[in-house]
Amino acid sequence: MDERVALSLPVLIIGIIGVLFAGWLARNVFSRDRGTSAMQDVGDRIYEGAIAYLRRQYGTIARLAIVVAVIIGLLVGFFEGNVTRGVITSLSFLVGAFLSALAGWIGMYVAVRSNVRTASAARRSLGEALTVALRGGAVSGFLVVSLGLLGVLIVFWVVSNFVPNTPEFPAVAETAFWIVGLAFGASFVALFAQLGGGIYTKAADVGADLVGKVEAGIPEDDPRNPAVIADLVGDNVGDCAGRGADIFESSIAEMIGAMVLGAALFHASGGNPNGREVGFLFFPLLVPALGLVASLIGMLTVRPTDRIGDPMDELNKGFYVTATLSAILIVVASFVILPYGKLQYAICGLVGIVTSLVFVYITQYYTSGKYRPVKSIMTASETGPATNIITGISVGFETTGMPAITIGAALLAAFFIGNSVVFPAAPPFAGSAGIFGTAIATMGMLMSAAYILAMDTFGPITDNAGGVVEMSNQPESVRDVTDALDSAGNTTKALTKGYAVGTAALAAFLLFSAFLQEVARFGGSRVQADVVNLANPIVFVGGLLGAMLVYVFASLAMRAVSRAAGDMIEEVRRQFRADPGIMAGSSRPNYEKCVDISVRASLREMVLPGVLAVAVPILVGLILGWEAAAGMLMIGTITGVLLANVLNNGGGAWDNAKKMIEAGALKDAAGNVLGKGSAPHAASVVGDTVGDPWKDTAGPSLHVLIKLLATITLVLAPLFVR
Repeated sequence: MDERVALSLPVLIIGIIGVLFAGWLARNVFSRDRGTSAMQDVGDRIYEGAIAYLRRQYGTIARLAIVVAVIIGLLVGFFEGNVTRGVITSLSFLVGAFLSALAGWIGMYVAVRSNVRTASAARRSLGEALTVALRGGAVSGFLVVSLGLLGVLIVFWVVSNFVPNTPEFPAVAETAFWIVGLAFGASFVALFAQLGGGIYTKAADVGADLVGKVEAGIPEDDPRNPAVIADLVGDNVGDCAGRGADIFESSIAEMIGAMVLGAALFHASGGNPNGREVGFLFFPLLVPALGLVASLIGMLTVRPTDRIGDPMDELNKGFYVTATLSAILIVVASFVILPYGKLQYAICGLVGIVTSLVFVYITQYYTSGKYRPVKSIMTASETGPATNIITGISVGFETTGMPAITIGAALLAAFFIGNSVVFPAAPPFAGSAGIFGTAIATMGMLMSAAYILAMDTFGPITDNAGGVVEMSNQPESVRDVTDALDSAGNTTKALTKGYAVGTAALAAFLLFSAFLQEVARFGGSRVQADVVNLANPIVFVGGLLGAMLVYVFASLAMRAVSRAAGDMIEEVRRQFRADPGIMAGSSRPNYEKCVDISVRASLREMVLPGVLAVAVPILVGLILGWEAAAGMLMIGTITGVLLANVLNNGGGAWDNAKKMIEAGALKDAAGNVLGKGSAPHAASVVGDTVGDPWKDTAGPSLHVLIKLLATITLVLAPLFVR
C-alpha cells in the first residue's frame, strides 16, 4: 500500500468514528427525560433565544467571510502570479470557516437541548445529572476534533491534485503550504464567534447581576429578572459556540503549521514521496487522531454512581485516563511512523502532555476557592468593592508568572531535544529539527482537546440546568445538586481557558516558524529569514504595533460589554418601574426584549475589533514588509499570551470568590457567616461584574487573536517579501 494512503487511512477512520461517537452521545442525551412542563418551558425559551442568535450571528459572519475570501484570493493570486493558488486559498478559507461554524452550531444545539435534561436528572441523583451534562458537552468536543481532522485530510488530498512539484519539494510536501487558508478561515470565524458570543453573554450577565442581585436583592436566575433568559442563552453562545470555534481553529492551525514544518524534515530525510519520509508530513494528523481515541476511552471511564462526592473527582479521572493513554500512544506512534528522531520526538510529545497537565494545575490554583488567590479576594471583600477590585487585579497580574515559565520551559526543552536529531541531509531551513520538536509538543498538548472541550461545555450546561431548576421552582434539594455541578463547571471553564491560552502560545510559535520558512522560500537569497533583528527599527515598530493591537482589541471588547450592559441595565430597571407586578410575582417580565438587546449589541459591537484584527497585520506587512510583520507576530503573541492570562485567571478568581461567599465560606471574627445579602457579598458581586468581560469576552478572544495573527501572516507571507 502507498505510504501516504497507509498513513491517511487511520486518520480518516478515527475521524469518522469520532463523528459517530458524537452522534451516539447526542442520541443518548436526547433519549432522556425532559422533566416537568415548567422545566420544558424554560428550556425551550433558552433554545429559541440561542438558535435565533446563532442564525443572525452566522449570517453576519458569512457575509464578512465571503468578502475576505475574495480579497485574500485576489491578493495571493496577484502577488504570487499564481491564479490557481489564489483560488485554492480562497476556497480553503471558506471550507475552514464553514467547518468552524458547523462545529460550533451543532455543539451548541446539543448543549441547549442538554440543559433541561440535566435539570431533570438532578431530581434523581448527582451522578446521573453529571453523566448527562458531560455527554452533552462531549458532543461538541468530539465533533470539533473530528471535523478538524477530516477537514484537513480531505482538503489536503483534494488540493494535492492541483499542486505542482517544485525544485524544493514534490507535490505531497508542497501541498501543506497551499492549504494554510483553511486555518485562516477557521481563525476568522472563531474570532467573531468568540467575540460576539462574549459580548452577548456578558451584556446579559452584567445587567442581570447589577440590577437583580445588587439593586433588587433577588437571587441569581430568579424568574422575576427580565434579563435572566438572555443570561442563560449567553452562557451557551459564549462558552459553547465560541469556545468550540476557538479549539477547532487551534487544532486546524496547529495541524497545518506542523505539516508545513514537517516538509523541511521530509526533505532532510531524503524527500522520497513514496517512502517513509512522508511520516513527517502525516504525523501531525495522526497524533491528534490518536488523542481522539484516548479522549473517547477517557470519556467512557466517567461512569459515576448515584452517590458521588465532588464532581471534579469524576471529571479529573477521565482527564487523567486521557492524558495517560495519550502519552502511551504518542510514544508508540513516534517509533512506528517516524524514520528519524523516534525517541527525541516521542519525548517532545510527552513534554506537551506534561505542559497541559501543568496548565490545568496552575489555572486551578488561581481560580479555585481552595487556594490562597481566591481566598485573598474573599477577605478583601470585607472592606468593600475597592479592595476587592485591587486584590483581584493583583491576582490577575500574578498569574502571568507560572504560565510564562511553563511555556518557556516547554519550548526550550522541545526545541533542544528535537534539534539533537541527525538527518541524512541538512534541512533546508536552519533549526527545522528543533522547531518540529516544538510542533510535536504542541500536538501532544492538543491530544486531550476533545475531553477538555467536553469539560468546558459541561460548564454552561450545568449553569443552565441551575437556571431551569430555579425558574421552574424545584425543591431546594434539586438546586443543591445543580449548584454542586455548577461549581465544578466554573472550574472546568477556567481550566479550559488556561489550556486554550497555553496551546495558543505554543501554536503561535510554530506558526511563526512556518511564516519564516514561507518568507525564506519566496524571498530566496534576497532575505535572511532565519534572523529577526529587534534592533532594526522596522522590526521594533512592528512589535510595538503588535502589542498595541492586543491592548486596543481588549479595550474595544470590554467597552462593547460596557455599552451593551448599560442598555440592558436600563431595560431591566424600566420593566421593574413600569410593572410592579413583576417583583410581586404576578406579572411575567418581557424576556424577549432583553434577548433582543443582547443580540443587536453583540452583532453591532463585534465588527470593529474583528475588522481591526484582520486589517492591522495585513497593513503592517504590506506597508512595512515581512520583518515588521515578524516583529508584530512575535511581540503581539507574547503580549497577548500574558494579557490573556491576566484576564482569564483574574476574572475566574473574582467569579469564584463571589461563589465561595455565597456558599458561606467567609466568616467574620466572631464566626458569623457573611453570605448572600451581606456587604462583602455586594462587594464581591461588583468585583465579579468587573471580571465578567475579562474572563468571558476579552480574555478568550485574545486566544483567537493570537492565532489569527499567525495564520493571516502565514497565508500572506509572499505578499510581504520585498
